[in-house]
Amino acid sequence: MSNQKIKVAIVGASGFTGSELARLLLNHEEVSIEMITSESHVGKPFSELHPQFFDRLDIPLVSADEVEKIKPAVIFLALPHGVSMDFVAKWKDTGAKIIDLSGDFRLSSKEVYEEWYDKKHSYPEGFETAIYGLPELFAEQIKKATLVANPGCYPTASILSMAPLFAKRLVQEKSLIIDAKSGLTGAGIKANATTHFSNVNENFKAYGIAGHRHTIEIEEQLGALTGSQAIVQFTPHLLPVDRGILVTAYAKVNQDMNQEKLTQIYKDFYQNKPFVRLRNQAPGIKDVRGSHFCDVFPVWDERTERVIVISVIDNLLKGAASQAVHNMNLMFGLTESEGLSQVPLKP
Repeated sequence: MSNQKIKVAIVGASGFTGSELARLLLNHEEVSIEMITSESHVGKPFSELHPQFFDRLDIPLVSADEVEKIKPAVIFLALPHGVSMDFVAKWKDTGAKIIDLSGDFRLSSKEVYEEWYDKKHSYPEGFETAIYGLPELFAEQIKKATLVANPGCYPTASILSMAPLFAKRLVQEKSLIIDAKSGLTGAGIKANATTHFSNVNENFKAYGIAGHRHTIEIEEQLGALTGSQAIVQFTPHLLPVDRGILVTAYAKVNQDMNQEKLTQIYKDFYQNKPFVRLRNQAPGIKDVRGSHFCDVFPVWDERTERVIVISVIDNLLKGAASQAVHNMNLMFGLTESEGLSQVPLKP
């Protein structure tokens, strides 16, 4: 890399993802944050929206209309589903690489998107060029990409829990059950009746049962590993915590298995993947909080003849912002771990 820093624009500053992106990029040696946008807060310092940046990142927020003026090398879209697609269409020819943190280009086609997101897709051409931004599976394609669809947080933890077995075609058809729990920040920054303190505190509940929109994202990616269709029973739950996702995945396998064999399959698959840590005991969400790690713990249950895999991530980081930075590192030929070596924050 030359001494010239990568010019970055973050589009969408008001949410948790935008603020976490800014926090990571502020300490990234190769990057210069040139612009942060927010349509509803134009003119305010970024640090007024996110006081943790006081005296560290006080740049005034601008409208997204200003982005092209600075000719950024990379644009991070930290926008809601259904909004990003218009900006991708608008900026596709600017020469900037685009990393979209919404769900607008994560699926295989316009039709699949419209069915699961119940929204019209205005830029179907994007599906032809978008690369699914999970570095553990697609690092080589990401290096050449101009549009990366940053994966969802639930799918990241879910796919990484089961990818080694799907890659070897070991999972019995229709046997995969994923039971997933997320902290409250997964619901975004805008409060509503569901995320009201009195509803979440001291409470625990399932939602999106038998049809959550992340189901199809998990199915498409695991299916692609085997070259056939994957059917997944996926149930998300809301935890009364700030951040973190814990996935417990259960599957039947179609060959003789034991713990040693299972552990070896996971070691082989993740041996050169610096941010997947294979644990020798069940990880908790605090083991990865504030970091880019996905901790994975595969168990063979001799009695039920099932694989059980525990997988944990920080939903705002490996599930969003740090994953986007990892993708940027790959797209610009940087060391994969540049700006991402934070040790988890505990307690």
